[in-house]
Amino acid sequence: MSRPAADLRTRVHQVLEMIRPAIQADGGDVELVGVEPDGTVTLRFRGACVSCPSRNITLQGSIEHNLRERVPEVRAVHAVNR
Repeated sequence: MSRPAADLRTRVHQVLEMIRPAIQADGGDVELVGVEPDGTVTLRFRGACVSCPSRNITLQGSIEHNLRERVPEVRAVHAVNR
């Protein structure tokens, strides 16, 4: 992994660590699966988030918003099921 790519992944991870307690408070969690050079972030929900009807709201309204605000290179955030 190149240094800029590693730096981007590190910054994304730091933001996720910052917002993780709010997600865990509801019995869920989120795992960083990958960060592409084009700024696409892939996540995996865990725990209560897997079947939560508010999952997309959490993804777009909280996680993606925070990532894009704090890591300007982030262009899109997607969740995978497995």
